Amino acid sequence: MIRRDGRPGGPAPRPEPARAWSQAPEPQTWSQVSDGRAPYGGGHAPTQTPRPYAEPRRVPPAAPPRNPQPPRPPAAPAEPPKQRRPRKRGRWLRRVALTLAVLLVASIGGVAYLDTKLNRVDALADYPGRVADTPGTNWLLVGSDSRAGLTPEQDRELAAGGDIDGKRTDTIMLVHIPKSGSTTMVSIPRDSYVNIPGIGRGKINAAFSQPDGEQVLVQTVEEATGLHIDHYAEIGFGGFAGIVDAIGGVNMCVPYPIDDPLAGINLPAGCQDLSGPEALGFVRSRATAMADLDRMQNQRAFMSALLKKATSPTTLINPLRLWPMMTKTANSLQVADGDHLWNLAGLAWALRGKMVTTTVPVGGFEVVDGWGDVLLWDRQKASEFFDALANDRQIPQDLLTGTP
Repeated sequence: MIRRDGRPGGPAPRPEPARAWSQAPEPQTWSQVSDGRAPYGGGHAPTQTPRPYAEPRRVPPAAPPRNPQPPRPPAAPAEPPKQRRPRKRGRWLRRVALTLAVLLVASIGGVAYLDTKLNRVDALADYPGRVADTPGTNWLLVGSDSRAGLTPEQDRELAAGGDIDGKRTDTIMLVHIPKSGSTTMVSIPRDSYVNIPGIGRGKINAAFSQPDGEQVLVQTVEEATGLHIDHYAEIGFGGFAGIVDAIGGVNMCVPYPIDDPLAGINLPAGCQDLSGPEALGFVRSRATAMADLDRMQNQRAFMSALLKKATSPTTLINPLRLWPMMTKTANSLQVADGDHLWNLAGLAWALRGKMVTTTVPVGGFEVVDGWGDVLLWDRQKASEFFDALANDRQIPQDLLTGTP
């Protein structure tokens, strides 16, 4: 259906006729309307309670600070991080290699120089019927009582006893370094009654007192033991004390008090650092209950402690100890022709670890005309003892004596 106004839809609603004033609904208050809205069809505004006028509270401005801080300047803009230049690995490696090369050349040069300072003697000369080469490596170590080169002050400090003609030996050690296994250090008593070439039977230290004593002593030891001696080293009073002082002394556990004016020592029992003169007196002294047997045991114990200190990292990496020790060793030792400083280094390294220390099997003592008290070897045990070393085997346990 079309409406009259032209719009589609039903008929337009008719306007509601106006109501008379008397027919208008009664006005409603706000309280009569539940939702608070004005009543339908008009009405009065809600009643308001008048309030007195009050001025707003004024807050005084804050007082300025007593010590005003100046305004901080604006922070400078951060600098961009510096770019690290990449390291060149090749340059660093070249520097290390160059440093090592310089140290190696200096070390080789120093060792070669010191090797020329070794005192050499013809101790290993061949002779008719000499023992053939035996397995392993055998050293003969000799401690000489030579006072050569000592000043009067050194003689008094070392209690050397003044100028004595000739030379003798209080220390004879045989060191066997096997191809595998523990090194063996054998003390040979100086009063051992053995055959001496050109003399006959006598005390073994008499061999060292002969002209060309080094050769005679080597031949005597080879014939008595059946071992071929490959290297020889000899040291005197002053050299021994000097090496000990060069490495800063040696800590030694003295097993009992030793008071020996002849050796220049008065040592209490217990572990202590021995200086050069004290160490020399310790290995020389016979002022103990077993005299020479105690001395040989003390010599072996001290040799072990000395070599342990000489080959320790505190010595090897400290040039203030290593160089004086090497210099003193080169100037103090006598070695066989053909022996070198690196041979001595090999000996020291072989003796630094666990090793077997013992004495030749003793059979008893005897008084011999012209020789006095002599020491006799147990022939049967000594034969088995040295046969084991000649075949590069460990000595049977029941033949070991005098082990500290």
